Amino acid sequence: MCVSELRFSLADVAGVRLAVSPVNETVMSMWALASPVRYAVHLPWIDRARVTVRRPEVAARVRPLVELARAGCWLPDFLTPAARPNVEMAEQLDQIGATPPAVVVQDLLATTPRRPLSPFGLALLADPRGLLPQLVDAVQVWYDEAIAPDWPRMRALLDADVAYRAAQLAEGGAGRFFEQLHPSLRWLGDRVVSDDPFERDFDLRGRGLALNPTVFTERRVLWNLLEDSLPAGAYPVRAVGTLWEATPSPPGDSLARVIGPGRAALLYLLDAAATTTGLARLSGMSAGNVSQHLAALHAAGLVHRVRQGRHVLYGNTEAAKVLLRASRGE
Repeated sequence: MCVSELRFSLADVAGVRLAVSPVNETVMSMWALASPVRYAVHLPWIDRARVTVRRPEVAARVRPLVELARAGCWLPDFLTPAARPNVEMAEQLDQIGATPPAVVVQDLLATTPRRPLSPFGLALLADPRGLLPQLVDAVQVWYDEAIAPDWPRMRALLDADVAYRAAQLAEGGAGRFFEQLHPSLRWLGDRVVSDDPFERDFDLRGRGLALNPTVFTERRVLWNLLEDSLPAGAYPVRAVGTLWEATPSPPGDSLARVIGPGRAALLYLLDAAATTTGLARLSGMSAGNVSQHLAALHAAGLVHRVRQGRHVLYGNTEAAKVLLRASRGE
């Protein structure tokens, strides 16, 4: 195993930022589709996505993405751009579409030490300006067809991770933050050392580092570290095993009858800490309704809350856990 080193200045430490990238999830999901055994945690999604990708009208349009995001291949940096907080899918697609042809060529060639380019990759290499719109369309179609139906569920998990990591960074500083981010990372005072299948020595040069959690990688942090790319890394999200669990439904004959179905549903969801926005996405309630229920549950001593950076995380108190165990007959 080789190592990569990312060298930080004070400006780079101050420029570490966390965000959710809808484009990254869309592109990297192709790896799970191609390697279901390796990504067994995502089998509920893979089963649906395989049906989707076999539809002729979808297959034809997503072919450019399928060819560039093959299992075991490096991704060109321009296809997974550094995300900023609250970025939307449309903005990231515009960013990909505006990639200069020379950068497209450079990023494609940087992937070839691992495997030769696919037929579409070779065609894009020869005509980046003409074929880049086809690739952007492929990403958009795959997002609409395969990711968007499950995006609220994914987004809730990713947002919760960002809130958790932001609190770690604020409370423990950069060194502790990076060492807790993933077992493959170590902080050596002015640099991050990352276990990688290749060796790089990269100076961030005051540009900071964008980090985003992703549900579709599980073994290591994936870096965008070409000189013409904004430095970025995608790391495995926490609690990915909970992603496809069915939303808990409060039993109709016990807890829900006592405190109401909405509040009971939130207590079931709060087995894992979550934000108001995340709870709204998972439960199907409006954010305002969730806030009202949380206020009542907090006043009753059934939930606690803690601020982590710009987010407030809610979780069950011991009293709530006792009620949940009783409602389950435990």
